[in-house]
Amino acid sequence: MWRARVLTIFPDMFPGPLGVSLTGQALTRGLWSLDAVDIRSFAEDKHASVDDVPFGGGPGMVMRADVLGRAIEAAREGAEDLPLVYLTPRGKPLTQERVRDLAEGPGLIAVAGRFEGIDARVMEAYPGNEVSLGDFVLSGGELPAMTLIDACVRLLPGVIGAEESLQEESFESGLLEYPHYTRPRQWHGLDVPEVLLSGHHENVRAWRHAQAEEITRERRPDLWERYERGNI
Repeated sequence: MWRARVLTIFPDMFPGPLGVSLTGQALTRGLWSLDAVDIRSFAEDKHASVDDVPFGGGPGMVMRADVLGRAIEAAREGAEDLPLVYLTPRGKPLTQERVRDLAEGPGLIAVAGRFEGIDARVMEAYPGNEVSLGDFVLSGGELPAMTLIDACVRLLPGVIGAEESLQEESFESGLLEYPHYTRPRQWHGLDVPEVLLSGHHENVRAWRHAQAEEITRERRPDLWERYERGNI
């Protein structure tokens, strides 16, 4: 079973969106497991403090290494094979390739930081992958952790009924996904492309591939450049 453990000061946020739709159904069916570890339970003062002012001065607060370190050690008990993932804006951008690698493994331990960040010594003492969802900042790592887990769980065997649909999604072939259409055939004066109504599977495949190339070239020149290099 694929396992996810999340270290957070807001354990009540979980499972949240992970408890509904495909991920929730898979959780109920026992295809994966989720544990939310409350970092505050490892604080030792009467206020259950998990943060303090930064050395060197500056605004905000920093998550304490001693408290978070104890939480990580507890989360790794019996789960030494699970990789540590720190959700942070300074991490490497999350890619479908990285998601696929994590989904093929035993699971992950996600550390959801808060405040101005985590004491840097934590990453030194407990090495892991620093992952970012993009060039923006959120209030904490909980939502990125949910996003990462959702992306992994949907790739697990048995989660998605038509697993072949995963092969044509954005990023799987290096391209963004082609556009989709369904009924009605005409809506607001807009028609479904005739090729999709032709019943000619090879023409449909060629049209979809051309659309995927065009969309990628226009919207994501960085992906298009890599795609072209891979097809030279």
